[in-house]
Amino acid sequence: MKKSTKKLLEFYRNLPDEVAEQLLDYAEFLALRHSVETKTISSPEDISRPEKESVVVAVKRLTTTYPMLNMDKLLDKTASLVSQNMLQGRDAIEVIDELEIIFRRHYEILVNESQEET
Repeated sequence: MKKSTKKLLEFYRNLPDEVAEQLLDYAEFLALRHSVETKTISSPEDISRPEKESVVVAVKRLTTTYPMLNMDKLLDKTASLVSQNMLQGRDAIEVIDELEIIFRRHYEILVNESQEET
């Protein structure tokens, strides 16, 4: 859940019932006025994993497979895994397996958060 969503929820919970109802009315007014559309999360692209693939190519493939993900959230862990392969000699297959899991988990989190908002 976004920080702003948590903050708004905290405000809402601390308001007296009558004022909380006014806040909901105002939010509904704003939503109608600004044509708020519900966000749908697209399915991942169906890009199969080649038998032989470098870690860098795998990151490109996964980025293309999951275009809906915020890459800023994945950058730290992805860069760490790429470094483990390139600088420390960690096996590419192990690193790619772990990258696949990380991208899939972030996608699942995004889908779950989207469902909670509706």
